[in-house]
Amino acid sequence: MAKVPTFIKTDCGKAKYQELSRKKGILASIRLAWFIFFAAIKDWNIPDSDQVIESEDT
Repeated sequence: MAKVPTFIKTDCGKAKYQELSRKKGILASIRLAWFIFFAAIKDWNIPDSDQVIESEDT
C-alpha cells in the first residue's frame, strides 16, 4: 500500500487517500492529485494526530 502523505491529517482523509491510490488509470491519477491538493489545503491548520506532543513541565 502507498504511504499517506504527512499533510493529510484526518482519519477520513487517510482512508480516502488509500481508496483512491488503489485505482489505476489516468483519470484515477488526476482524481488522486486533485484530492491530495485540496486535502492538504483543508488540513493545513489541523495538528498532526501522529505527532507526539511533549509538555514542558518544570
